[in-house]
Amino acid sequence: MATLYTQQASNVRKTWFMMTGFLLLIIALGFTLSFMYGNPNLLYGAVAISILLNIGAYWFSDKIVLSMANATRIESREQYPDLWNTLENLSITAGLPMPTLYVIDDPAPNAFATGRNKDHAVVAVTTGLLPLLNKSELEGVLAHELAHIGNRDMLLQTAVVVFAGIISFVADFALRMSAFGGDGERKSPVFLFLGIAAIILLPIAATVIRLAISREREFLADATGALITRYPEGLASALEKISNFHQPMRVQNHAISHLFISDPSGVNDMSEAREEEKVSWFAKIFMTHPPTKERVDRLLNKQA
Repeated sequence: MATLYTQQASNVRKTWFMMTGFLLLIIALGFTLSFMYGNPNLLYGAVAISILLNIGAYWFSDKIVLSMANATRIESREQYPDLWNTLENLSITAGLPMPTLYVIDDPAPNAFATGRNKDHAVVAVTTGLLPLLNKSELEGVLAHELAHIGNRDMLLQTAVVVFAGIISFVADFALRMSAFGGDGERKSPVFLFLGIAAIILLPIAATVIRLAISREREFLADATGALITRYPEGLASALEKISNFHQPMRVQNHAISHLFISDPSGVNDMSEAREEEKVSWFAKIFMTHPPTKERVDRLLNKQA
């Protein structure tokens, strides 16, 4: 029988399996370029540029994300005593330093965690989250965000962005090069066509893998957060309330939507019209978050 512990192990295995897929895509792209142009230095240069850009983004990730989300720092316990105390107690339970607290002035309930490591972590919640949830539900949400910090999801997501960026950057560069001709034109037209098709399809495959990793880390954070509180029902109830709010966040940015506990655009809501609908596999592969019903079912051990 599936448990929160077996879910944790399964999510970790799936993540590393998909990370291996990323590396294989990069190798395939490098092989394709070497075959078409006979110049592997193009790949090396693009990889170096992409890594340098994304390392810079990772180092300043908290400042960038907080600015995009219009978040304001909570300077003292007195401003939000219940929120502060709850996060402090859960941090002790999880064995983590207490993250810096931020709030986002938005009626839509949501939350996210960011920061380059556990010593420079941030948890932000919307003002709409606090009146909506009871104590156990708020604990579930905050434990979920602490799980992201403890599981080093910010570091993993940065690595994912690096890999996806490398593939997209190099593929775009290769397509532009093919427009100006090169050694590839002296090869068989069939092989040239296959090479260009691979260059077009590999970034799509990279995007699918990136989104799949994002969904698996949400499942992992759900399981880990439930183990921190020892009360999965709290997080499950919170997810249902958040997804049933039927109002997207006022400030949205696609670049950070995957960080939130629920998609800020509201596409994963559990309205009565959608609650019984099964999300198609094709629609699911382009979602940043798993369908809320699947998350709730896993938390309550109702999954098939």
